[in-house]
Amino acid sequence: MSASGGTKAIIAALSANLAIAVSKFVAAVFTGSSSMLAEGIHSVADSGNQLLLLLGGKRAQRAGDKKHPFGYGRERYFYAFVVAVVLFTIGALFSIYEGVHKIADPHQVESPIWAFAVLIFAIVAESFSFRTAIKESNPLRGDQSWFAFIRRSKSPELPVILLEDLGALLGLIFALFGVAMAVVTGDGVWDGIGTLMIGVLLAVIAVVLAIETKSLLVGEGATPEVEEQIRVALEGSPEVARVIHMRTMHLGPEELLVAAKIAVEHDDTAGEVARGIDEAERRIREAVPIARVIYLEPDLDRMRTGASG
Repeated sequence: MSASGGTKAIIAALSANLAIAVSKFVAAVFTGSSSMLAEGIHSVADSGNQLLLLLGGKRAQRAGDKKHPFGYGRERYFYAFVVAVVLFTIGALFSIYEGVHKIADPHQVESPIWAFAVLIFAIVAESFSFRTAIKESNPLRGDQSWFAFIRRSKSPELPVILLEDLGALLGLIFALFGVAMAVVTGDGVWDGIGTLMIGVLLAVIAVVLAIETKSLLVGEGATPEVEEQIRVALEGSPEVARVIHMRTMHLGPEELLVAAKIAVEHDDTAGEVARGIDEAERRIREAVPIARVIYLEPDLDRMRTGASG
């Protein structure tokens, strides 16, 4: 993937989750805590998700062929959508099941010192991963709010990692709450409640990711700001009287398709129209470098023709 920041954030999250998963499972064995077991499964699911994002980025780099003439850029959207499905099916559903089971049949948390030590270690590691994701996202986010960045980003990796890391940190806090309350009150039901909270949290994040990545997978156009840049570039060409209509669609995070019908003067020669189209394409690519595939259809400027007649 061209966004090296996205790759860096994925690797940071993967490294943190692999170390955390091992520590959580060790703690789950010693404590019998369902919250720790749910968090261990959560970390395994996150690790798998990050591997899927890396795989999607690698496969998206393949050149176009006869079957896929526009290339494979959307592979990144597909694998991001799979991440949302995996997060829900493995992380959320397992945690909800474990939480309900533990509430119905509570057990005392044993050796809680293991749980507290692992949770503190995990919070520190996840904070490092989350900080890396924030740092790498800021240049792309600009002056947008975080909510707007997640909603409008055409590159799926950073929003996915941001939400996963946020979910991981909140999940650790929920697990810490459940284990602490179970130890203080001596009632294992609190451990189940913490586990159930983790499951609901993961389900919410998975639904948000699924909605956003589905929109990208189906085919999103350029942002209004980018479309305005393209329009200005087109109408800045001497041979283009105006833009009649325009359509855009992302073939991938860094590849945009532009199709527009442009008005030309009725007395322009074919050669002048051809040169005008070439110049218009050059101006578009200069203004919006990700505009890789451009189709321009010339038409007579009927507004002016009608006015003169």
